Amino acid sequence: MNTLSYKTISANKETANKEWVLINADGEILGRLASKVAMLLRGKLKTNFTPHVDCGDNVVIINAGKIRLTGKKLTDKEYLRHSGYPGGQRKRTPEELLVKNPRAVIEAAVKGMLPKNRLGSTLFRNLYVYAGPDHPHEAQQPKEINLNSIK
Repeated sequence: MNTLSYKTISANKETANKEWVLINADGEILGRLASKVAMLLRGKLKTNFTPHVDCGDNVVIINAGKIRLTGKKLTDKEYLRHSGYPGGQRKRTPEELLVKNPRAVIEAAVKGMLPKNRLGSTLFRNLYVYAGPDHPHEAQQPKEINLNSIK
């Protein structure tokens, strides 16, 4: 019997085949987009997925300013931050944030779906979000994918 046929192969930084993926967020629902992007960043859809290694793809998201939120989340949801001083809590709604910085809405949603450790920080660096249709990653030749094709 061949002893190499049943060995589990773990991916590492050198053997991980990372690709560049382009996603158009025009008209997409925020939570559904974020969960699928988190799976791509993590590498869960690959056959050589290893939980403790960055084996996911580099994801470029364009048209971040054209995402949708369902229900009354556009006005009722709140993003909290704190200045560190007493009474320094600040609130913003997605409606205000989409006008000022549309990238932040998608980045916050995806970051919340990644692991809360060093690996999560490394994976988050593989995400590139742009408010408009232009991006500076043409040299990497990202392949455009349809989110409906991801399960």
